[in-house]
Amino acid sequence: MSTVLIVDDYPPVRKTLRSLLEELFPVVCIEASNGLDAIAKAEVSRPDLIILDLCMPEMNGFDAATILHKTMPKVPLFMFTSHQSRDVESQAALAGIRAVFSKHTDINAFVAQASEVLRPAHALA
Repeated sequence: MSTVLIVDDYPPVRKTLRSLLEELFPVVCIEASNGLDAIAKAEVSRPDLIILDLCMPEMNGFDAATILHKTMPKVPLFMFTSHQSRDVESQAALAGIRAVFSKHTDINAFVAQASEVLRPAHALA
């Protein structure tokens, strides 16, 4: 079973993502409300996927991603944000984020990318 760390300061977003992932994949979801909380929880839980919001109190998604990517370079980082633009995507890539998804339009793309991470290759055959 995979572990997913969902990081967003808005509880309904965390709950919605958690429900979606738990319905589609064999996962255990852990939640964090900001970047600092995410780093602490990632060190303990060693997740298989981390999903970050951009704008959060205490530490934003870019800063958290930079630290998480350095300490856990093999763990995929996704950004799920309301602030999607080419600039955000460029900064996200520099922080080690694999993919940026819009909270408003990219749920199918998000699920497809999550599937690649959370389903072992032999399970897809």
